[in-house]
Amino acid sequence: MSSEPVIRVAFFLAVFVVVAAWEAMAPRRTHQLPRRARWPANLGIVALNTVLVRLLLPTTAVAFALLGEQRGWGLLNAIDLPRGAAIVLAVLALDLAIYLQHVLFHAVPLLWRLHRMHHADLDIDVTTGARFHPIEIVASMVLKLAAIAALGAPAEAVLVFEILLNATAMFNHANLRLSEGLDRVLRWFVVTPDMHRVHHSIVPQETNRNFGFNAPWWDHLFGTYRAQPAAGHEGMTIGIEQFRSPREQRLDRLLTQPFREDPVAGLPAAPDR
Repeated sequence: MSSEPVIRVAFFLAVFVVVAAWEAMAPRRTHQLPRRARWPANLGIVALNTVLVRLLLPTTAVAFALLGEQRGWGLLNAIDLPRGAAIVLAVLALDLAIYLQHVLFHAVPLLWRLHRMHHADLDIDVTTGARFHPIEIVASMVLKLAAIAALGAPAEAVLVFEILLNATAMFNHANLRLSEGLDRVLRWFVVTPDMHRVHHSIVPQETNRNFGFNAPWWDHLFGTYRAQPAAGHEGMTIGIEQFRSPREQRLDRLLTQPFREDPVAGLPAAPDR
């Protein structure tokens, strides 16, 4: 599928522009820092991660799925299903895999040291949705390839999932004000900005809730759903106790963060069961 990179980049840019403009017109919260203090590092991470994945991994997720189909890897290649049903099941299964991976990166201290860079953003907006440490991105890609192989996901399903994951990550991290009624309806089908913002609360019991990116159903199913932050969306504090200085939003500080000791001891607790 040679057009995959063009398709993905086109969708990314289109969603980014729309969501960024929407944020500017209807912001949910007043930001602590201006965009010029956060966006260069956040977007720099995106560029760095894109280059790094291409250099370190010899295949894209879609190309790997095509290879799996050719060689008959995975569950869905071993059972006879209509193509449409296989695509829908694969998208749902990959979304569940990303949910479980997200929980894992909170529960394991070593993985949390990588993932906490995403949570150390002092504000949350469209750029936060792509702000992940390069090592976490590479590890996530390896886990995703393993899930694709085990599942036998069709290439079309992987392409759809990749586009959805990028788009919904930008949407649900956005600093958007939605009406209460619209948010309540959308939460049945997709993770909304208000739902995911709870996950970026400084309060550990809220940080370890609402792990979903695309579908909201996994949080309900596994008991990790929380409807609202205790302090309200305007009153809640975004981020983590560690690394609250504005200088920590610089690109060099983001890249070295996992290798530095916490200025404040303690990590968010594992999700309550």
